[in-house]
Amino acid sequence: MTNFWEKLKKLSDGRQGRPFFCLAPMADVTDAAFRRIIAKHEKPDVFWTEFVSADGLMSPGRKILKKNLMFTKKERPLVVQLFSANPQKMRQAASYCATLGFDGIDINMGCPDRNIIKQGSGSALIKDYERAALIISAAKYGVKDSNKEIPVSVKTRIGFNKNEVESWVPFLLKQNISALIIHGRTRKEMSKVNTHWDVIKRVVEIRDEMKVNTLIIGNGDVKNLEEGRRLAKETGCDGIMIGRGIFGNPWFFKPLHNNRSKINSKFSQVLGRGGREPGPDHSKILIDFSPITKEKLKVMVEHTKLFEKLLGDYKKFAIMKKHYKAYVNGFDGAKELRMKLMESSNAKGVEKIVKDFLKNL
Repeated sequence: MTNFWEKLKKLSDGRQGRPFFCLAPMADVTDAAFRRIIAKHEKPDVFWTEFVSADGLMSPGRKILKKNLMFTKKERPLVVQLFSANPQKMRQAASYCATLGFDGIDINMGCPDRNIIKQGSGSALIKDYERAALIISAAKYGVKDSNKEIPVSVKTRIGFNKNEVESWVPFLLKQNISALIIHGRTRKEMSKVNTHWDVIKRVVEIRDEMKVNTLIIGNGDVKNLEEGRRLAKETGCDGIMIGRGIFGNPWFFKPLHNNRSKINSKFSQVLGRGGREPGPDHSKILIDFSPITKEKLKVMVEHTKLFEKLLGDYKKFAIMKKHYKAYVNGFDGAKELRMKLMESSNAKGVEKIVKDFLKNL
């Protein structure tokens, strides 16, 4: 199988509007239902799964965890993200995932969750270079074991308690990974401070100084496509990863110039959360496309039904409620509608609540 990162880089370099965009792996967010909704309305250049425990996949728990690995052709290229502190389990899990047809394996070395850190994985690996190297090597061997040829990447932070890119990044780049995704905060900072895009720029400089071919993907607080393109230009990143910016907006990756006919005064006030109004030369401006309230709520119901169908016997329905907070925002009556949705317990109830609301619009 050809390394899709190489193809994506060539395509990105050869087109106007570089960089390429990725959807971040987010626990209880980028599940099979959510990815299918995004793929239907406007897919990114690369999808990620939620992070999945390599140890769990190699245990009797696989029967349940493998539901995190469901995907459709429309979601490709799709990278599966694994986490572990056990090289043997990582090797086995990487081999298993490669046989399922994923386009790439990504290793989580940035998760700040305390339980993950206690296991010695996630961002704990920033403090354990030897184990980090073993985990990366194990993932590569796992891919070889499967007789597949798919790339291995790493997603991490700029440090654990402080900025450590001058040592951490060169170490990772020496592991010959295909892509390095950098979340521009330390583990200690969590998401409490602004993303350090100046540090991400330094990561790109380190890559260039080392003369390696690893792609650098920046991640952190990107609100819309226009901002992502600006940050890529300022930092030199090959790609931009979108996390929380996707919440409540399945159209995030749809450029404005493809949808000018749909824009009207009714929702110009929500033109892309941080976007700007089109000027005289609006055909050249690319920002997020935000749908009117009715469209957004219809997609929310569609999302809920798909979640219940695919994951209802595995995940708690309450997981959908974090999405409701994002879908139901910025319009008259949103607060009251959200309160009703928070009391719902199934897709049928959500659909009725939304239908009743729309009757009064």
